[in-house]
Amino acid sequence: MNLVNGGSMSNESNDILFVNFNQDCTSLAVGTKTGYRLYTINSLEKLQETFSCEREIEDICIVERLFSSSLIAIVSMANPRKLRVYHFKKGTEICNYCYSNTVLSVRLNRNRLVVCLEERIDIHNISDMRVIHTIRDIPSNPKGLCSLSVDNEKSYLAYPGSSQVGEVQIFDTINLRPITMIPAHDSPLSSVAFDWHGSKLATASEKGTVIRVFSVPQGKRLFEFRRGIKRNATIYSLSFSPDSLFLSASSNLETVHIFRLDVPKEKPQEDNQSWMSYFNKAVQSAVTYLPTQASEVLTQDRAFATVNVPNSALNHRNICALNYIQKNLRLLMASADGYFYMFDVNTHEGGICKLLTQSSIHVPSSNMFNNSLGKEVVSNISNHQNSVDNTMVNDSKNDSLNDDCSYAQAASKNIKKNPDNNEQIVNSELASQVGVSNNLLKLSDTAEFPPMLSTRSN
Repeated sequence: MNLVNGGSMSNESNDILFVNFNQDCTSLAVGTKTGYRLYTINSLEKLQETFSCEREIEDICIVERLFSSSLIAIVSMANPRKLRVYHFKKGTEICNYCYSNTVLSVRLNRNRLVVCLEERIDIHNISDMRVIHTIRDIPSNPKGLCSLSVDNEKSYLAYPGSSQVGEVQIFDTINLRPITMIPAHDSPLSSVAFDWHGSKLATASEKGTVIRVFSVPQGKRLFEFRRGIKRNATIYSLSFSPDSLFLSASSNLETVHIFRLDVPKEKPQEDNQSWMSYFNKAVQSAVTYLPTQASEVLTQDRAFATVNVPNSALNHRNICALNYIQKNLRLLMASADGYFYMFDVNTHEGGICKLLTQSSIHVPSSNMFNNSLGKEVVSNISNHQNSVDNTMVNDSKNDSLNDDCSYAQAASKNIKKNPDNNEQIVNSELASQVGVSNNLLKLSDTAEFPPMLSTRSN
């Protein structure tokens, strides 16, 4: 679900480098050129800034929050091989790790912290932050594509099993063993996402015309949806609703599609059947005689509901999520144009979704530096974090990147990286584990980790 701006989707009008929702879509994290900010999506359907850290850690390209707890994982473009884990309310650094290559993505659940490099994945035990397993020599994954299930018992990890075709490898991060390989698409993958229960996996390829849903761990194809026929699309995000009845797909085009995942019930046969029923039967019969590609087009389902992307967000990268707020299904969208959007999804009739709210996520609050909590945390973080070289950034740092350019390529082109002490310890391996704090979060603390609620509409 991460967002890294680039190319024609760049955001020269603001300083946003990263946007992502947390695991239960109740919080939004924003990484900027000057720091990071955390927002809460409250029950009144408003976006409220809850924390900000400015000017202390700059150029934040990854910031992942563990549910609504105080634990966050941060990567900066000034040092893209170093992962820092903070307890931001206490202002303490829990640990930091340096890797042999650029950190492309980070995924969290209550059991595991997963760090994805281009050709390797490290799995940490979140209770003590130890590295418990490393998946080596994975197919080249320059965009850090992966998904980690948020379910406590089904802590599955999905990542590309091939760089040539759309194969998905499913790995069990609890028992530390591969589960299955799913041949999802003919083209390489562009997006993968688990549902909230870890029992379904949605996939899209680089063509972006077909969205497929598979059972996990069996790997059986359950649903197939067609996003479009005439135009290919770059799928930015896939997201299930908490009850797994709906799936959203956002792309570089002007529409966000929402699909319904219920199995149609068989209708009893009537004595006087209409001409339409005869036509439908004829189509179904003809499908068996048509070429595979033609038959798939006829049998694939279309979108149940759609969102028209606001004009201000067109030509900008975005990330979407589905969640129930006050028992009403909402589509949440954060865009590189610097705004958060919330849309109403009619779960009974579908159709075009209505825009409910629009909030800025790039204009700092007037009282940002007057916030005593924010000032205290920034001060504490400054005292606890290790010193980092004041790396000089080339003048080309603010130049636009190609839309197909990966974050790894962006970092290697734009950043002059000088190795720090940690990176010199071990070559080609995880460099170090520095100063692991005793103030780790207690996973049994219900104040930090309230139970996940899988609500649905009436």
